Amino acid sequence: MNAFRLVGDMTHLLSVIFLLLKIRTMKSCAGISLKTQELYVIVFITRYLDLFTRYYSFYNTVMKLVFIGTSVCIVWYMRLHKVVKQTYNKDQDTFRHYFLIPPCFLLALLVHRSFTVMEVRNFYVFTPT
Repeated sequence: MNAFRLVGDMTHLLSVIFLLLKIRTMKSCAGISLKTQELYVIVFITRYLDLFTRYYSFYNTVMKLVFIGTSVCIVWYMRLHKVVKQTYNKDQDTFRHYFLIPPCFLLALLVHRSFTVMEVRNFYVFTPT
């Protein structure tokens, strides 16, 4: 395993765990962008579609599931938790994230090596496999 990938994965995992602990213990999501968290969910789900078609390693599979799960959990807290959702300030979260999705999808359809679902999803999230 590449040491840089391991350090990157663990740093990312640690930051997400800290974010979830902050939300859970303080019962607040003040200062966190729901729109950014929704984009993370979209990126991880589209990026990790190969989870169902290809097996690389146990580590890879677990990390993909953890990143998808934690991202969905953060969005769930911010949208549906009865206490936490009240602390989300929609007026301060002004990023128009829905304007990013259609251009990315169009680029994925136009720029690809082969026109397959797995190839198009790679360019949709702008990361090679």
